[in-house]
Amino acid sequence: MQKKLLYPLLLIFIIIASINVHAHRPDRSIIYLNIYEASNIEGKFHINVDELNELFGFNLSNKFTVEDIKKHQQEIQRYLLSTTQFKSIKDIHEIVFTNELHTIPTNFGNFISLSFYLENSIDIADNVEVTFKSFIEEDPVHINYLTIWYNWKSGLINNESMIALDFNNKGYTKVLSLTDTSVWKGFMAMVKEGIWHIWIGLDHILFLLALILPSVVRRRKNSSNENSLYGWEPVMTFKAAFLYIIKVVTFFTIAHTITLTLASLEIIMLPSQFVESIIAFSIGLAAYHNIRPIFKMKDWVIAFIFGLFHGFGFASVLSDLGLTGEFLTFSLLGFNIGVELGQVAIIAGIFPVLYLMRTYNFYPKFLVYTSVFLIIISLYWLIERAFDINLMLDDYLKMYAYEAAQWLGLK
Repeated sequence: MQKKLLYPLLLIFIIIASINVHAHRPDRSIIYLNIYEASNIEGKFHINVDELNELFGFNLSNKFTVEDIKKHQQEIQRYLLSTTQFKSIKDIHEIVFTNELHTIPTNFGNFISLSFYLENSIDIADNVEVTFKSFIEEDPVHINYLTIWYNWKSGLINNESMIALDFNNKGYTKVLSLTDTSVWKGFMAMVKEGIWHIWIGLDHILFLLALILPSVVRRRKNSSNENSLYGWEPVMTFKAAFLYIIKVVTFFTIAHTITLTLASLEIIMLPSQFVESIIAFSIGLAAYHNIRPIFKMKDWVIAFIFGLFHGFGFASVLSDLGLTGEFLTFSLLGFNIGVELGQVAIIAGIFPVLYLMRTYNFYPKFLVYTSVFLIIISLYWLIERAFDINLMLDDYLKMYAYEAAQWLGLK
């Protein structure tokens, strides 16, 4: 019976690992469009340098310069031309790159910006078929965006920004309406981004797991086993376990919503490396609390304190997208709703399994052993992030997990 219950958990872990081991990896490329009344449509590609290194084998360090990029500019532009197209009912509008090239440092790392214009686009049709599959075929979890920065036809001015289209491995050709001013599309794109971010953010998932492991049991009182590692007993009712989940998740949500808002509005900013290190540490501390309680009967304290730092981690996604202006409010709201929906889905998948397992004698040991495992992962990530090094173990784990998923017929 134990093996039957543990196998689905192992399977879930393999699936998660095969999707993405690194949390907060950018995996985003963006086209910003400026649509003017009396000239060709202009735009910019924003591409992450790490992705260029992976795809082309470049050796661009964090201290690269524009001159370093120029050495590879032709190769990069050829690739973008082969994976991007703008087509209207009138014509295929060729992408013509200009000599404008910039570097853009962000919390996610360094991006490059390559400017272009579309040929014969002065009288372009209102609907344009856009193909944007750069990096998607090489990396199935990669997502691309097309963002309207300025559009005279729809009245977008003053450098306002709104996501118009999102592209992934299920669809990298879509129709762009140049007269569609609906905020709803951008809002829903940010909801999907929030859901996706929490689902591929393994560190966020493991933190949630550490928080909800003790939701279905309680420490024994008035017993010689009270201070034992395995001194747990199952909760008697679903209501008791569910209320625990509600309390802990509510404090986590309140905390990360506060800092997500403050960071997105640039009221409080923290270094990305520091934030990511604290997030890694939060997993281990929450797991250790399951073994030796730090805040007795106050599990919500850990959820709230470290939820603040997870909020800064979420904010780095919005920072990377460069969304500003009037639509920042909608982007912030949509992304936060997406994070909550993704979080609810994760809990809905894990909590019922834990609740069914709680009455088995092995559950206290399962709780402790899983917590120890989470502590080990936490320390590993903490060392990598705090000292900015790659210990390579997770790269091998990702490779073997993918092979295991293939063997199980999941890929």
